[in-house]
Amino acid sequence: MKSLGKFFASVKKEMKKVRWLTKKEMVKYSVAVLTIMIFFGLFFVASDLIIGFVKVLVA
Repeated sequence: MKSLGKFFASVKKEMKKVRWLTKKEMVKYSVAVLTIMIFFGLFFVASDLIIGFVKVLVA
């Protein structure tokens, strides 16, 4: 039981060292991630359509 108490004390100590993001940083990184996701989503949809179109022409 002592080791469990030590564990949670260590966790509490380490959590004080964590550098949390500011609201501005969180918004900036979220927009970047969403932009990249949309870009790759559109890229793969376009690739799929092009490959499907080529497949119809060949067949």
